[in-house]
Amino acid sequence: MQLEKLYRNLRIQDMNAMQKNTYKVTENQQDVVLLSPTGSGKTLAFLFPILRALDPESKQVQCLIMVPARELAQQIEEVFKSMKTGYKVSCCYGGHQTRIEQNNLLESPAVLIGTPGRIAYHLRNENFDPTTITTLVLDEFDKALEFGFQEDMRFIIEQMTNLKQRILTSATRMRILPAFAGLDNHEEVNFLNNQQAKPRLTYKKITTIAEEKLDALFKLICKVGDKRMLIFCNHRDAVDRIGDLLEHKGISREVFHGGMEQDERERALLKFRNDSVRVLITTDLASRGLDIPEVDCIIHYQLPPKKDSFIHRNGRTARMNAEGTVYLIINNDEAFPFIDDNLPIEELDGQYTIPTPTPYQTLYVSAGKKDKVNKVDLVGFFFKKGELEKDQLGLIEVRDTTSYVAVSRSIAEKLATKLHGEKIKNKKVKIQVAY
Repeated sequence: MQLEKLYRNLRIQDMNAMQKNTYKVTENQQDVVLLSPTGSGKTLAFLFPILRALDPESKQVQCLIMVPARELAQQIEEVFKSMKTGYKVSCCYGGHQTRIEQNNLLESPAVLIGTPGRIAYHLRNENFDPTTITTLVLDEFDKALEFGFQEDMRFIIEQMTNLKQRILTSATRMRILPAFAGLDNHEEVNFLNNQQAKPRLTYKKITTIAEEKLDALFKLICKVGDKRMLIFCNHRDAVDRIGDLLEHKGISREVFHGGMEQDERERALLKFRNDSVRVLITTDLASRGLDIPEVDCIIHYQLPPKKDSFIHRNGRTARMNAEGTVYLIINNDEAFPFIDDNLPIEELDGQYTIPTPTPYQTLYVSAGKKDKVNKVDLVGFFFKKGELEKDQLGLIEVRDTTSYVAVSRSIAEKLATKLHGEKIKNKKVKIQVAY
């Protein structure tokens, strides 16, 4: 497929330096280890070589992309679909119905994306043939090892007996590559120290005592104002506690961590993407590989114990040549070897107002892909039945059985009441505000 056409579909002008380097090195099916910071464009760096290697005549699975988190699997699937290649892609991950995945695998996709546990499940149930796979991508491999997926990955890789190329990506350098990865004769593309790939960050510090830490966070959020921000904590209970506090204070926010149900996690990210909320409180689960928009600032309510985690968190802002601010809320008695003691102090002694509500609110619609409903159908429905103006309709995301539509906050409640029970594609649908 012509690169120029892919660029148009992706709405980019060209590959960046890291992507070009990877594309060249992966010629002739060379195994590659790609090291590059979070947010530097690693997904496209391996998708371009994958497309070059796909055989349009094949009716079998040709490429497997293994990822450590379901949200990353979904993101890669969306990017691949946006390239409009004509190749089928399927996504498999925990929390997704296995029956739907099995049906999707009946007609083999060219590209299969999934988490190790779910891919291993489908292999054990013989839902696809691993021997037809010629390209393997291990994305965010260091994170997969950290999550403890070694045994599943080893089992999966052992089944793929006809691999011709392996591409491993990581945002940190690993001392030793596990033998099961099979990268005995690989080339390395290392952009970890490339200045163009590094985010341009401004660091600021807030020093406080433990008893006043929550109050300092609240003041900082109000001072930062209407900007999009990620608040990082080390533990789920801290995420929930801060979420409850901000809700009580009247600040719209979402929480995100591994203890939540899959649909809750997806809805939280969706509302952050579509500008229904601009404050997302999270654990390190959101530090890498998630489909979230550019954020203006990172707030470390609790600093991680390791420098690598600190770097990954900060990589969520100042992506792709932008700039961002990182705030560190540190107790007076805390010390971190990877933090500069001379960081400028952010003063919080002013009078700050609560951030204004975001422009959009999210509506839930009880119809999705399985009902043959797509974005075009929903746009037409909301313009015709809802009588919306163009600027009153925001981002639309369609899932298997549900859809989520961002609409102007000022009309969301009335619109949900007005449209509830109407028909889309001859199906009567429920429509309500997604809280």
